[in-house]
Amino acid sequence: MRPLLLVLAALAALSLSSCSKFRSYDGPEVTRIVVMKTARQMHLMHHDEILRSFRIQLGNTADGPKRFEGDGRTPEGRYYIDRRNPNSAFHLSLGISYPNEADRAFAAEQGRSPGGDIFIHGRPNGSLPVRRSRDWTAGCIAVGNREMEDIYAMVRIGTPIDIFP
Repeated sequence: MRPLLLVLAALAALSLSSCSKFRSYDGPEVTRIVVMKTARQMHLMHHDEILRSFRIQLGNTADGPKRFEGDGRTPEGRYYIDRRNPNSAFHLSLGISYPNEADRAFAAEQGRSPGGDIFIHGRPNGSLPVRRSRDWTAGCIAVGNREMEDIYAMVRIGTPIDIFP
């Protein structure tokens, strides 16, 4: 009976470990992220080669670049991945370096705040509501949780992200 218990315990541990949101990646380096807002596509690049592509959802006011806090838009331009959040309210998340100097200057000229806290992230954890519309974030780039696990494993801090209309 004892060997059976050991086998069952090993199988239980193995099944739990396969549910981890933290994956490993040992492929080519992601040298750049390219986001095409209109096409709702994000590509992880190794130089000129597309390693992976993902369907995305954007800010709830997707047209145009993010200018001000609360405008619901996703930024456009060149930014960088500047932080990793394994405890995100949205499964996992990677921070985008918005606002940059130009974004801050534009908002200041208008007497407004540029906002911030823009991420690539998964679906909300727990009971956070998600609208069922095409775009639902407050300006972030959203993917499914399994996709976010792959992205989180592949992308490093400092990776450039180019966001196009």
